[in-house]
Amino acid sequence: MHLEGKGKAVIYLISDSIGETAEFVVKAVSSQFNIPVEIRREPYLTDRVRLEKILDEAAGQNSLVAYTLIKPELREVIQKKAQACNVPMVDILGPMLNGFMQIMPVEPRLEAGLIRRMDSDYFDRIAAIEFAVKYDDGKDPRGMLLADVVLVGVSRTSKTPLSMYLAHKQIKAANLPLIPEVEPAQEIYEVPKHKVIGLTIAPELLQQIRRERLTSLGLRNGSSYASVERILDELDYGQKLMRTIGCRVFDVSNKAVEEVASKILKLLKETDRF
Repeated sequence: MHLEGKGKAVIYLISDSIGETAEFVVKAVSSQFNIPVEIRREPYLTDRVRLEKILDEAAGQNSLVAYTLIKPELREVIQKKAQACNVPMVDILGPMLNGFMQIMPVEPRLEAGLIRRMDSDYFDRIAAIEFAVKYDDGKDPRGMLLADVVLVGVSRTSKTPLSMYLAHKQIKAANLPLIPEVEPAQEIYEVPKHKVIGLTIAPELLQQIRRERLTSLGLRNGSSYASVERILDELDYGQKLMRTIGCRVFDVSNKAVEEVASKILKLLKETDRF
Protein backbone atom coordinates (compact mmCIF):
# COMPACT_ATOMS: atom_id res chain seq x y z
CA MET A 1 0.00 0.00 0.00
CA HIS A 2 1.41 3.38 -0.98
CA LEU A 3 0.32 6.44 0.95
CA GLU A 4 0.34 9.32 -1.51
CA GLY A 5 0.57 12.80 -0.06
CA LYS A 6 1.49 11.68 3.44
CA GLY A 7 4.12 13.56 5.41
CA LYS A 8 7.52 12.16 6.21
CA ALA A 9 7.39 8.81 7.97
CA VAL A 10 8.25 8.99 11.66
CA ILE A 11 9.14 5.83 13.56
CA TYR A 12 8.81 5.95 17.34
CA LEU A 13 10.99 3.39 19.12
CA ILE A 14 9.64 2.76 22.59
CA SER A 15 11.56 0.63 25.04
CA ASP A 16 11.82 0.03 28.78
CA SER A 17 15.57 -0.37 28.23
CA ILE A 18 17.97 1.40 25.85
CA GLY A 19 16.02 0.48 22.71
CA GLU A 20 18.86 -1.02 20.67
CA THR A 21 16.85 -4.07 19.63
CA ALA A 22 14.00 -2.00 18.23
CA GLU A 23 16.38 0.34 16.43
CA PHE A 24 18.28 -2.52 14.82
CA VAL A 25 15.06 -4.11 13.51
CA VAL A 26 13.63 -0.79 12.30
CA LYS A 27 16.81 0.16 10.45
CA ALA A 28 16.99 -3.27 8.85
CA VAL A 29 13.45 -2.88 7.53
CA SER A 30 13.74 0.79 6.55
CA SER A 31 16.77 -0.08 4.39
CA GLN A 32 14.34 -1.89 2.08
CA PHE A 33 12.65 1.42 1.22
CA ASN A 34 14.48 4.07 -0.73
CA ILE A 35 12.89 6.82 1.37
CA PRO A 36 14.43 8.39 4.48
CA VAL A 37 12.53 8.05 7.74
CA GLU A 38 12.85 9.93 10.99
CA ILE A 39 13.56 7.71 13.98
CA ARG A 40 12.62 8.99 17.43
CA ARG A 41 13.98 6.81 20.20
CA GLU A 42 12.17 6.78 23.55
CA PRO A 43 14.30 4.65 25.91
CA TYR A 44 13.79 3.64 29.55
CA LEU A 45 10.06 4.15 29.37
CA THR A 46 8.25 2.77 32.40
CA ASP A 47 5.68 5.50 32.99
CA ARG A 48 2.13 5.13 31.65
CA VAL A 49 1.53 8.89 31.43
CA ARG A 50 4.67 9.46 29.34
CA LEU A 51 3.75 6.54 27.12
CA GLU A 52 0.32 8.00 26.40
CA LYS A 53 1.83 11.42 25.61
CA ILE A 54 4.14 9.85 23.04
CA LEU A 55 1.22 8.09 21.39
CA ASP A 56 -0.78 11.31 21.30
CA GLU A 57 2.16 12.95 19.54
CA ALA A 58 2.45 10.05 17.09
CA ALA A 59 -1.27 10.29 16.28
CA GLY A 60 -0.77 13.65 14.61
CA GLN A 61 1.82 12.36 12.15
CA ASN A 62 2.46 9.73 9.50
CA SER A 63 3.96 7.47 12.10
CA LEU A 64 4.57 3.94 13.25
CA VAL A 65 5.24 2.84 16.81
CA ALA A 66 7.69 -0.04 17.31
CA TYR A 67 8.21 -1.18 20.86
CA THR A 68 10.19 -3.58 23.03
CA LEU A 69 8.39 -3.61 26.37
CA ILE A 70 8.70 -6.48 28.82
CA LYS A 71 5.98 -5.53 31.31
CA PRO A 72 2.59 -6.92 30.17
CA GLU A 73 0.74 -3.92 31.62
CA LEU A 74 2.77 -1.49 29.51
CA ARG A 75 2.25 -3.57 26.38
CA GLU A 76 -1.47 -3.55 27.10
CA VAL A 77 -1.47 0.23 27.50
CA ILE A 78 0.34 0.83 24.23
CA GLN A 79 -1.86 -1.61 22.33
CA LYS A 80 -5.11 0.00 23.54
CA LYS A 81 -3.90 3.58 23.17
CA ALA A 82 -2.40 3.03 19.71
CA GLN A 83 -5.60 1.41 18.54
CA ALA A 84 -7.65 4.29 19.91
CA CYS A 85 -5.36 6.81 18.20
CA ASN A 86 -5.31 4.81 14.95
CA VAL A 87 -1.51 4.58 15.06
CA PRO A 88 0.11 1.48 13.49
CA MET A 89 2.16 -0.47 16.03
CA VAL A 90 4.58 -3.38 16.04
CA ASP A 91 5.35 -5.42 19.15
CA ILE A 92 8.91 -6.63 18.51
CA LEU A 93 9.50 -8.74 21.63
CA GLY A 94 5.97 -9.79 22.60
CA PRO A 95 5.38 -12.62 20.09
CA MET A 96 8.80 -14.14 20.79
CA LEU A 97 8.24 -13.87 24.55
CA ASN A 98 4.87 -15.59 24.19
CA GLY A 99 6.46 -18.32 22.10
CA PHE A 100 9.09 -19.00 24.75
CA MET A 101 6.43 -19.14 27.45
CA GLN A 102 4.82 -22.07 25.65
CA ILE A 103 7.93 -24.24 25.91
CA MET A 104 9.76 -23.01 29.01
CA PRO A 105 9.23 -24.75 32.35
CA VAL A 106 9.46 -21.47 34.29
CA GLU A 107 7.81 -18.07 34.08
CA PRO A 108 9.78 -15.17 32.53
CA ARG A 109 11.47 -12.73 34.91
CA LEU A 110 9.93 -9.74 33.11
CA GLU A 111 12.83 -7.43 33.94
CA ALA A 112 13.90 -4.75 31.48
CA GLY A 113 17.52 -4.59 30.31
CA LEU A 114 18.46 -8.10 31.45
CA ILE A 115 20.36 -8.82 28.26
CA ARG A 116 22.72 -5.94 28.99
CA ARG A 117 23.33 -7.00 32.56
CA MET A 118 23.74 -10.67 31.72
CA ASP A 119 25.57 -10.52 28.41
CA SER A 120 29.27 -9.78 28.77
CA ASP A 121 29.45 -9.89 24.96
CA TYR A 122 27.80 -6.48 24.93
CA PHE A 123 30.62 -4.91 26.91
CA ASP A 124 33.24 -6.71 24.83
CA ARG A 125 31.62 -5.30 21.71
CA ILE A 126 31.63 -1.76 23.07
CA ALA A 127 35.29 -2.11 24.05
CA ALA A 128 36.15 -3.37 20.57
CA ILE A 129 34.30 -0.47 18.93
CA GLU A 130 36.14 2.05 21.09
CA PHE A 131 39.40 0.31 20.21
CA ALA A 132 38.67 0.48 16.46
CA VAL A 133 37.94 4.20 16.70
CA LYS A 134 41.04 4.93 18.76
CA TYR A 135 43.41 3.01 16.51
CA ASP A 136 41.83 3.78 13.16
CA ASP A 137 43.97 4.89 10.22
CA GLY A 138 47.26 4.37 12.04
CA LYS A 139 46.58 7.26 14.44
CA ASP A 140 48.43 5.50 17.24
CA PRO A 141 50.77 2.71 16.06
CA ARG A 142 50.94 1.27 19.58
CA GLY A 143 47.45 -0.09 19.06
CA MET A 144 48.74 -2.58 16.52
CA LEU A 145 50.54 -4.47 19.28
CA LEU A 146 47.30 -4.66 21.30
CA ALA A 147 44.98 -5.64 18.45
CA ASP A 148 43.45 -9.01 17.65
CA VAL A 149 43.98 -8.21 13.99
CA VAL A 150 45.69 -5.42 12.02
CA LEU A 151 44.38 -4.48 8.58
CA VAL A 152 46.83 -2.94 6.12
CA GLY A 153 46.16 -1.55 2.66
CA VAL A 154 46.22 1.54 0.50
CA SER A 155 43.54 4.21 0.77
CA ARG A 156 39.94 3.11 0.03
CA THR A 157 40.36 -0.62 0.54
CA SER A 158 37.65 -0.76 3.23
CA LYS A 159 40.01 -0.81 6.22
CA THR A 160 37.82 1.34 8.47
CA PRO A 161 34.46 -0.30 7.59
CA LEU A 162 36.03 -3.72 8.14
CA SER A 163 37.51 -2.62 11.47
CA MET A 164 34.10 -1.45 12.67
CA TYR A 165 32.33 -4.57 11.42
CA LEU A 166 34.86 -6.78 13.19
CA ALA A 167 34.43 -4.68 16.32
CA HIS A 168 30.77 -5.60 16.37
CA LYS A 169 31.96 -9.20 16.44
CA GLN A 170 34.10 -8.33 19.49
CA ILE A 171 37.35 -8.33 17.52
CA LYS A 172 39.75 -5.51 18.37
CA ALA A 173 40.98 -4.31 14.97
CA ALA A 174 43.57 -1.66 14.19
CA ASN A 175 44.33 -0.54 10.66
CA LEU A 176 47.25 1.04 8.91
CA PRO A 177 47.14 2.96 5.60
CA LEU A 178 50.01 2.18 3.23
CA ILE A 179 51.51 5.24 1.53
CA PRO A 180 54.70 4.92 -0.57
CA GLU A 181 56.12 8.19 0.72
CA VAL A 182 55.52 7.34 4.38
CA GLU A 183 57.55 4.67 6.11
CA PRO A 184 55.15 2.45 8.06
CA ALA A 185 55.42 2.45 11.82
CA GLN A 186 57.95 -0.05 13.17
CA GLU A 187 55.18 -1.73 15.17
CA ILE A 188 53.77 -3.37 12.03
CA TYR A 189 56.89 -5.52 11.81
CA GLU A 190 56.52 -6.51 15.46
CA VAL A 191 52.95 -7.78 15.10
CA PRO A 192 52.80 -11.59 14.63
CA LYS A 193 52.12 -12.15 10.93
CA HIS A 194 49.06 -14.29 11.60
CA LYS A 195 47.43 -11.17 13.08
CA VAL A 196 48.06 -9.01 10.00
CA ILE A 197 45.65 -9.01 7.06
CA GLY A 198 46.59 -7.28 3.82
CA LEU A 199 43.84 -5.78 1.67
CA THR A 200 44.17 -5.28 -2.06
CA ILE A 201 41.82 -4.32 -4.88
CA ALA A 202 41.63 -4.18 -8.67
CA PRO A 203 43.23 -0.94 -9.96
CA GLU A 204 40.29 0.06 -12.16
CA LEU A 205 37.83 -0.41 -9.32
CA LEU A 206 40.01 1.56 -6.93
CA GLN A 207 40.21 4.38 -9.45
CA GLN A 208 36.42 4.49 -9.68
CA ILE A 209 36.06 4.51 -5.89
CA ARG A 210 38.62 7.29 -5.51
CA ARG A 211 37.02 9.38 -8.22
CA GLU A 212 33.69 9.10 -6.43
CA ARG A 213 35.41 10.08 -3.20
CA LEU A 214 36.92 13.17 -4.80
CA THR A 215 33.55 14.14 -6.24
CA SER A 216 31.88 13.78 -2.84
CA LEU A 217 34.51 16.13 -1.40
CA GLY A 218 34.03 18.65 -4.21
CA LEU A 219 37.56 18.08 -5.55
CA ARG A 220 38.83 17.65 -9.08
CA ASN A 221 38.93 14.17 -10.59
CA GLY A 222 42.25 15.14 -12.16
CA SER A 223 44.02 14.74 -8.81
CA SER A 224 46.91 12.26 -8.77
CA TYR A 225 45.03 10.48 -5.98
CA ALA A 226 42.77 8.90 -8.62
CA SER A 227 45.30 8.58 -11.46
CA VAL A 228 46.13 5.13 -12.82
CA GLU A 229 49.86 5.69 -12.36
CA ARG A 230 49.48 6.66 -8.72
CA ILE A 231 47.16 3.77 -7.98
CA LEU A 232 49.47 1.21 -9.60
CA ASP A 233 52.42 2.60 -7.64
CA GLU A 234 50.51 2.38 -4.36
CA LEU A 235 49.24 -1.14 -5.00
CA ASP A 236 52.72 -2.29 -5.99
CA TYR A 237 54.17 -0.75 -2.84
CA GLY A 238 51.44 -2.37 -0.75
CA GLN A 239 52.03 -5.80 -2.25
CA LYS A 240 55.77 -5.59 -1.57
CA LEU A 241 55.20 -4.59 2.04
CA MET A 242 52.68 -7.38 2.56
CA ARG A 243 55.18 -9.90 1.19
CA THR A 244 57.80 -8.54 3.56
CA ILE A 245 55.43 -8.96 6.49
CA GLY A 246 54.38 -12.39 5.25
CA CYS A 247 50.71 -11.79 5.97
CA ARG A 248 47.60 -13.19 4.35
CA VAL A 249 46.11 -10.98 1.64
CA PHE A 250 42.43 -10.62 0.73
CA ASP A 251 41.15 -9.04 -2.47
CA VAL A 252 38.21 -6.76 -1.64
CA SER A 253 37.24 -6.07 -5.26
CA ASN A 254 33.44 -6.03 -5.64
CA LYS A 255 33.00 -7.70 -2.26
CA ALA A 256 30.75 -6.54 0.54
CA VAL A 257 32.30 -5.73 3.89
CA GLU A 258 30.39 -8.63 5.43
CA GLU A 259 31.87 -11.08 2.93
CA VAL A 260 35.47 -10.03 3.55
CA ALA A 261 34.91 -9.87 7.31
CA SER A 262 33.57 -13.42 7.35
CA LYS A 263 36.77 -14.63 5.69
CA ILE A 264 38.86 -12.77 8.24
CA LEU A 265 36.83 -14.20 11.11
CA LYS A 266 37.19 -17.69 9.68
CA LEU A 267 40.96 -17.25 9.44
CA LEU A 268 41.17 -16.00 13.02
CA LYS A 269 39.17 -18.97 14.25
CA GLU A 270 41.37 -21.37 12.31
CA THR A 271 44.50 -19.95 13.91
CA ASP A 272 42.73 -19.92 17.28
CA ARG A 273 44.81 -16.92 18.24
CA PHE A 274 42.24 -14.43 19.52
